[in-house]
Amino acid sequence: MSNHFRTALAAGQTLRVFSLGRMCHPVAIEMFAQAGGYHGLWLDQEHSGLTAEQNLVAAITARANGFGSLVRMPFTHPSLVSQNLESGVEGVMAARINSAEQADEFVRWCRFAPRGFRGMNTQGADGHYSRRPAKVQAEEARDTFVGVQIESRAALDDLDAIAAVPELDMLFIGPADLSQELGVLGQPDHPCVWEAIERVAAAAKNSGKIWGIVPFGAASAERCLDLGCKMLTLGSECHGLRLGIDALKSMYGKIFAV
Repeated sequence: MSNHFRTALAAGQTLRVFSLGRMCHPVAIEMFAQAGGYHGLWLDQEHSGLTAEQNLVAAITARANGFGSLVRMPFTHPSLVSQNLESGVEGVMAARINSAEQADEFVRWCRFAPRGFRGMNTQGADGHYSRRPAKVQAEEARDTFVGVQIESRAALDDLDAIAAVPELDMLFIGPADLSQELGVLGQPDHPCVWEAIERVAAAAKNSGKIWGIVPFGAASAERCLDLGCKMLTLGSECHGLRLGIDALKSMYGKIFAV
């Protein structure tokens, strides 16, 4: 199973992605695909509680549209990692990782032996629904894209060690939670948040990892690009729908004033 994210990164591209959660539906994925310019999406299981079946449908739709996909998930149990990866997504990202020990454990949940202890099951999408031999599935699973979120003081305190975890691909910044952790809730553009972002960028570069973020506007996205960001989350289905509703109301402004 090809990995669109790895292919784009190998070509030197910066990944432009969107997130999907509250309204996880194939039409939403196709609408982003038809708009052009995106490389893929991440599914928000942390806040939306997406099911294995929802992830399966989203992964199939993503592949059909030439998109990469991953699941942002809570750091809870290895079985949830297995369910997500068996849905056919290309990777997973753990929210609220606070230490190198947790990051390493998450990587081991994602890898088969000898690096990890992911449970073997060839009946999922990544096993071609039992058509792929276990050995082949295990070999191809080395391409599973693995990320962790940096969004707490504890993660910042252990940042260099987290970045150095073997077979971890990405550090992903959650600026909203990071701002509240740093005492500036709702101010993602605050200097102390930017200082943290710059630290993550440096740690990723020193360890040969990529880093990503949910930027808080065009100016912040451009600044992150200058700092070497390789995965920008540019909107979500809720964000897009809200902007569309606002645009419709503006188009028919006088009617809404009646």
